[in-house]
Amino acid sequence: MMFPPLDPLLHSELRLAVMSLLITVEEAEFPYIKKQTGATAGNLSVQIDKLSSAGYIEVEKTFKGKKPCTLCRITPEGQKAFEGYVDALKCYLQVK
Repeated sequence: MMFPPLDPLLHSELRLAVMSLLITVEEAEFPYIKKQTGATAGNLSVQIDKLSSAGYIEVEKTFKGKKPCTLCRITPEGQKAFEGYVDALKCYLQVK
């Protein structure tokens, strides 16, 4: 049996956690993602940049009043990649 390849970008625990959160919501603010993942701001920022560079998520920098606000949302390409990753992982879990 051949195992399908796992997307190395999504195989990172933190990037997978970010994608798992974003697949269930329309968009999420940086502090919410940070709290849910337990990541440091610096590490989360780096991982969000990697996902954004790959086209898996969109990042919008805006303001809430006078405070900066970073919004993240999954792209159609990101949704397709995430679903492909989950399907590939299922193949690994079904081996007997």
